[in-house]
Amino acid sequence: MLQTFDQRNENIFVFIKDKLVPRSEAKVSVFDSSVQGGDAVWEGLRIYNGRIFCFEKHIDRLHESAKTLAFADIPETGFIRDAVIKTLEANGMRDGAHIRLTLTRGEKITSGMDPRLNTNGSCLIVLAEWKSPVYDNSAGITLVTSHIRRNSPQFLDSKIHHNNLLNNILAKISANISGADDALMLDDRGFVSETNATNIFMIKNNHLLTPNAEACLPGITRGLVIEISKQIGVDCSERNISLSEFYNADFVFTSGTMGELTPVRSIDGREINSQMGRNIFDKINSSFKKKTETEGEPLPF
Repeated sequence: MLQTFDQRNENIFVFIKDKLVPRSEAKVSVFDSSVQGGDAVWEGLRIYNGRIFCFEKHIDRLHESAKTLAFADIPETGFIRDAVIKTLEANGMRDGAHIRLTLTRGEKITSGMDPRLNTNGSCLIVLAEWKSPVYDNSAGITLVTSHIRRNSPQFLDSKIHHNNLLNNILAKISANISGADDALMLDDRGFVSETNATNIFMIKNNHLLTPNAEACLPGITRGLVIEISKQIGVDCSERNISLSEFYNADFVFTSGTMGELTPVRSIDGREINSQMGRNIFDKINSSFKKKTETEGEPLPF
């Protein structure tokens, strides 16, 4: 599902390192670690009704990813919060906005892989855009299984929310070629992991299931779905799930900040019975919507 350009984003301001700049001037050095080797971490946040949704959870994960990659200069929560608020206020954004929050290892003194070449400190980028959920959550999406496997911890741990997204991009290319909206990715043992962009759930016989977070990111929205299911009395299991189980699910949906909760119409041409299990999905989705409407860190402007 291809995103389109929103004209409201033509003249937005972007926060880079320590100041706001117009979109046309928003640049990083060719020596920045994100350019040199994808050496950066990131988070996606949404703004609902004057609140930053799940702000603390996202910042905690950003800090954990940066610590795992041994960043020497990680900005504190207060600095990040101020940068986010300044950016949103400069753009007049209080609802219907999405933030791509990136922290790079910073600028190198010369090109190279060695982190010791980074002597100027990390670089925080706050890119806030007017952006609705990227999927058609009414019609749903189609998936095709990619031959590209999701990384396991023995290669590159998916718990690190890093900017080296080639694994996912290659899977997305396979989906584009096949005419599907996104790609379904398996782990190195052949079990379903996630899509190229989201976590995935299935409903079978009134039971909610999602893959173990072994070769996938344990997403924040994924965690909310599991939490909500317990609150509404729906059993939820995290386990290894085969592709054939997903083919025969009563209902399948994806979860993520960019797309929220999105029904899946078909996988590899197998239609999913969207009526069976729909009631459970609707209850979960309704509770999720209520959270976005009432929870989050209030904006001071």
